[in-house]
Amino acid sequence: MQFNFNDNREVVALLGAGSMGMAIAERVAANRIVLLGDISEKNLKASADRLRFSGYAVETMVVDGADKGSIEAFARRAAELGSVKYYIHTAGASPHQTNPQHIIRLDLVGSAYALDAFGQVMARDGAGILISSQTGYMLPEPLTNEVELALTVTPADELEALPCLAPDIVSNSGIAYVLAKRANQLRVRKAAMDWGRRGARINTISPGVVVTPLAYDEFNAAGEGYQEMIRQSAMHRVGNPAEIAAAAEFLLSDKASFITGTDLLVDGGTIAAIKTGAYKLTLS
Repeated sequence: MQFNFNDNREVVALLGAGSMGMAIAERVAANRIVLLGDISEKNLKASADRLRFSGYAVETMVVDGADKGSIEAFARRAAELGSVKYYIHTAGASPHQTNPQHIIRLDLVGSAYALDAFGQVMARDGAGILISSQTGYMLPEPLTNEVELALTVTPADELEALPCLAPDIVSNSGIAYVLAKRANQLRVRKAAMDWGRRGARINTISPGVVVTPLAYDEFNAAGEGYQEMIRQSAMHRVGNPAEIAAAAEFLLSDKASFITGTDLLVDGGTIAAIKTGAYKLTLS
């Protein structure tokens, strides 16, 4: 059933139809068309129904967030539907869900493909959010300037061949995840220049421990470690998707019209605890 018969509505594209992305979309999609992309048809249907039953106009598309062609087709579909006002990228996997190679391919390279693809279709005054993670601030040792530059500017098709992402360096899923999320934060710097030529903006948000289905996989695998991290953080609690959505709504809005190419850390003070020595991080 259709409730809005206005023509020329703007488009909100969301890749990764999970709880965090949906919370953001619900804040910014009123009177706009929402294009949902996800690799799971089951997730797509459940998320689309949730939006439709709240009066949103929704289209869906099965998208492999690690595949260049699939992501480019998703961007083209968004542009076919109308003027692409917002792009929201939450596609990813957690360390205990998969192997290091898949994390690099999905969380790092797939995100880079999406930044490139949507950089070609964003409307003037449009904006994007890529969800990274506080773990991007948790590298055991700082990356060299050369490595950071390579992660920032290397073409997406060539990223997996970088020496810093070789299997002997990225030896487990935890390290892969940390590197991927740091790379997300870096890639938006280059993307900001490309998007800026269209008059559009792109930023990352790095959430801390936020309760989502993905987070529960991590809790179940390493619950005590997470509990200690929460206890030692400045706020002594977890976050929720609505709090991340509030930050995203600001960064997407005209109130943030001079903010692009940067990362917003929304972690309840976990990184503050690490940097001040209140909490000692152990990566596995």
